[in-house]
Amino acid sequence: MDRFVWTNGLLEPHEDLKAQQHGIKIYDGEDKTPFEYGTLILTSHRLIWRDHKRSDCVLALPLSQIVFLEETESGLGKSAKIVVHLNPASPNRPPGPVASSQNSYIRLSFKDAGETEFHRRFTEELARRSWEMTQADPAQQQQAAQAGPTGARRAGIVGIERKLEQKRKETDQTISVAFEDLSNLMEKAKDMVGLSKTIAQKIQDKQGAISEDETVQFKSYLLSLGIPNPVTRETHGSGTNYHMQLAKELSQVLQQPLQECGGMMSLADVYCRVNRARGMELLSPDDLLNACKLLEALNLPIRLREFDSGVVVVQLVSHSEEEVVRETTRLVEESGSLTAEELSRVASFSVMLAKEKLLTTEKKGLLCRDDTVEGLRFYPNLFMTKPVIEA
Repeated sequence: MDRFVWTNGLLEPHEDLKAQQHGIKIYDGEDKTPFEYGTLILTSHRLIWRDHKRSDCVLALPLSQIVFLEETESGLGKSAKIVVHLNPASPNRPPGPVASSQNSYIRLSFKDAGETEFHRRFTEELARRSWEMTQADPAQQQQAAQAGPTGARRAGIVGIERKLEQKRKETDQTISVAFEDLSNLMEKAKDMVGLSKTIAQKIQDKQGAISEDETVQFKSYLLSLGIPNPVTRETHGSGTNYHMQLAKELSQVLQQPLQECGGMMSLADVYCRVNRARGMELLSPDDLLNACKLLEALNLPIRLREFDSGVVVVQLVSHSEEEVVRETTRLVEESGSLTAEELSRVASFSVMLAKEKLLTTEKKGLLCRDDTVEGLRFYPNLFMTKPVIEA
């Protein structure tokens, strides 16, 4: 404790506020001190402690006096602490709360938590060693030392509040610039959507000197960027017609991805994939679900299906339940046995869909399960797949 000096809490011109934490108690080594509940302020040059009850009790410890830190976890009835190991006290230091101490370390007890984040910032500031890059004004140091425990609390708070206000303004400015960039991006995106519509229309009408091969190639480029002319409420209204046109768009967009992932895709994956392809014209979950409900009525090549467990998927019409059962049985027989995770890796679709396919095939009697502490594993049902040998 003899490394601490009295201060008025005012930040020096070259000093920056880094962190603060309430509910801090100071120990001199293992010994208790009168400084039991206060606010701990970390700056680029000092560690400042301000008493919650006594406005004139403000202590400061130069970071140059600190050797290294230790963090101790909280326990039963004990709060977490940061142990601060110190260099020997300087003989010509300003006045402080303790004339001399036999302890070479102090402990900072965090009654209101927050020790992990404070320890991280504390360590960063010690590594940065900002006090070596700047020197404080000797006259200001003397003034702070003479202020002693009767220093004005208002001056210290005003300095801290000024720093916080400055940081808030910088943050607001950064956010404003970010939103300006986002607005510019959205404007550019609208221009790109308009351009893609124009080019898509020209390709459709085959206007200009564009050969057949160039038409096919350029159309593939547009498709790789997403949906060139997505269905929107502005173009198709907000009623049943909108959902019907949206269902047709979903059928066109999802056929190829469904074939690539085994003929079936969860509704959540469909939502993500379609919105990513639509760019700025995003769909709501309700609109997607209502459109999927019309897929079968419109006789489109994909369907909405709900399993007994409640899992909702979109699947190809050609990917019937019989096809699912036959393919799942074949994969299990080839491997001898499979879990949902293993089937997911083998067939390249999600674990959720793999489990539903295994349960559906089990329900048909072609698989049987082994439920152990290691998990749920499925085996071919030999009673259904192998002929019975009569005795």
